Amino acid sequence: MRSFDELFEISAGRHGGAEALEAKLSRPQPAAELAKMPEDRWLAVMAKCIFQSGFSWKVIESKWPGFESAFHGFDVGRNAMMDDTAFDALIQDAGIVRNGAKIMAVRDNAAFLLELRAKGGAGAVLGGWPSTDYIGLLEMLKLRGARLGGATGQYAMRFAGRDSFILSQDVVARLIAEGVIDRPPGSKASMKAIQAAFNVWMAQSGRSLTEISRVLALSL
Repeated sequence: MRSFDELFEISAGRHGGAEALEAKLSRPQPAAELAKMPEDRWLAVMAKCIFQSGFSWKVIESKWPGFESAFHGFDVGRNAMMDDTAFDALIQDAGIVRNGAKIMAVRDNAAFLLELRAKGGAGAVLGGWPSTDYIGLLEMLKLRGARLGGATGQYAMRFAGRDSFILSQDVVARLIAEGVIDRPPGSKASMKAIQAAFNVWMAQSGRSLTEISRVLALSL
């Protein structure tokens, strides 16, 4: 497995040098800022990623004002109490994508966020989860959230601004090339190996998961 500096050099060589590469890297929000992020924005980003999954992102983006209106600004308490009448109204609302399973996921994730209040709230739990155990956060989202497994949970955390890696096709290809894994990840063992590699690169560079993930993606 190459060091982070070696991988950075490879990526920089393919994207116009170190300065140009730095300009392409995004940084996560500090945990203190994420702790202040309202519940409704956590629910909104989860919902957007769920509806985008398997669908045109541009269509979801163009319809997003309709989603905000239909789901009452993603008010957590109101969506957690979604009854059959509210569901029926949503399934007939032309302002959103009328997918029943994904609509129900909004209700279920609102209930999930309410449960997190007992542990300090969504911002504290999701934003403050240690980056050295990011796979633990992804597993928790998969088990306790609705339709937040796999790439959907990863994108939700990235779009929320928290420190994260996304196992895109390019990132996975680089991880395989570095001998971290030997095939696309699908097991707990492969996810542990990925986390261990990212932890090494974080220690070597002092950079975030978000930055390292982007450097890996740009190295191919």
